Amino acid sequence: MTQKIRFVDTGKSEFFATVRKRVDAYFKENNISKNANAAMWAKTTFFLGGLVIIYALIISNQFSPLVMLGLAVLLGMFAAFIGFNVCHDAIHGSFSANPKVNKVLSLVFNVIGANAYVWSITHNVVHHTYTNIPGHDEDIEVAPGLIRLSPDEKVTWMQQYQHLYAFLLYGLASLSWVFRKDFKKFYQKRIGQYDNSTHPKGEVFNLFFFKGVYYVLFLIIPLIVLDITWWQFLIGFVAMHLAEGLVLGLVFQLAHVVEGTEFPSPDEEGNIEEAWAVVQMRTTANFARKSWLANFLCGGLNFQIEHHLFPRICHIHYRPVSEIVKKTAEEFGLPYIESETFGGAIASHYKMLRKFGKEAYQESILSRKNAAMVANLNV
Repeated sequence: MTQKIRFVDTGKSEFFATVRKRVDAYFKENNISKNANAAMWAKTTFFLGGLVIIYALIISNQFSPLVMLGLAVLLGMFAAFIGFNVCHDAIHGSFSANPKVNKVLSLVFNVIGANAYVWSITHNVVHHTYTNIPGHDEDIEVAPGLIRLSPDEKVTWMQQYQHLYAFLLYGLASLSWVFRKDFKKFYQKRIGQYDNSTHPKGEVFNLFFFKGVYYVLFLIIPLIVLDITWWQFLIGFVAMHLAEGLVLGLVFQLAHVVEGTEFPSPDEEGNIEEAWAVVQMRTTANFARKSWLANFLCGGLNFQIEHHLFPRICHIHYRPVSEIVKKTAEEFGLPYIESETFGGAIASHYKMLRKFGKEAYQESILSRKNAAMVANLNV
């Protein structure tokens, strides 16, 4: 059974109470809603409308296979951006103060191939609570045995090359999500220490119904209406998912597996002797915080620190909130981990892949050699 984790604030930290008070004051003093504003609705219209238009252009069968291939790649990227910019906020309940609006926009997540209910468990509950804690946060268990993203995971021979192939495997994330991951997580008895053994009957229906809708829209209809061979369709379908998966995988990993982030381990009693919010500051990182393009495309996931502290605030507000959080973290002597650019974050993640892969494997080989030498000397 998975060890039960408790956050024991032995330092009596006032960080979270202080930063929350300051953030609340920012919204109150400026008379700003914490939910979506006009800019957020414009983004939503752009990405949802873009997805529909790109899909319609492909289905129109008016373009050459090469052009349709390019459109398929763009379609996959737009699906990822919708997940970031629209569905992520909606599932957290931060898009709108109206739960019905959040519910409707959450269902878009189902239409593009994922499952909002499963995500609400694995992400909202488990990942946000037990960030970067091995054995609990399954976001750092991408492909066990192939990709090692935490110091507690066993080192394998293959992982010494993970810095060379990890980005390619990230591209498979979307395909796994559509055909495997949601079903596996839905019927998994426990996710970390979360009891996942029972679900509302309506969610069982939603899982299979919306997967069916996705398969009809993105498999059956294209095969019927497009004047292409089955293998041309397969290339386009896989290319779409590789583009979507790569965008998803990169953005997710840059938030928690970069230089400076920690992977806390509980003591024998399951205690982590720091406040939950302090743990978030040590395990989470931002990137390209001042980039307009990153902010527009990533849906606030490049403000991962602010998102983890304030998941019920719409991401459209994270830029000014980040200044408050950073200043408060400095006052309390806490880390504020960030890469100034997207490229810098990629480079930092690459270094971590080498550290947890090639370097860790070489250290394990050296450790075994030293142990063998000691054993021989004792004979």
